[in-house]
Amino acid sequence: MKVFLSHAHSDAPIANRIGIELSKNGLDVWDADRELLPGDNPASETARALEESNAMVVLLTPAALNAPHVMRELSFALGAKNFRNRLIPVAITTSGDLPVEGIPWIVRKLPWVELADIGDEAPEVTPIAEAILSHA
Repeated sequence: MKVFLSHAHSDAPIANRIGIELSKNGLDVWDADRELLPGDNPASETARALEESNAMVVLLTPAALNAPHVMRELSFALGAKNFRNRLIPVAITTSGDLPVEGIPWIVRKLPWVELADIGDEAPEVTPIAEAILSHA
């Protein structure tokens, strides 16, 4: 199962840890910050990864809600058959609240996974992996 990991660039450290843990759960994770190489065309590589993926995990943080590329990727996933029942919003909670009004209404209707800001520890991704694999 190929999983597209969508996140704001400033959330790359936690996205990387989540991606590593999801890989340990048998998922093939595509993360632009790890996969794109110098000289790659980011738009075409991202489009290819979206087309080839079977699931999306979108990290919801204040930075992500203000990142146009995250909102484009999320919009694509909402309309793509390959992501049906496998679009997993993951709210990363920190000391501040996630501004719910910035989250598209349809995403607010989906089942979420909440992760506390875990610092440098490995995140517990079992609920994310189970949500993806239960619809495989």
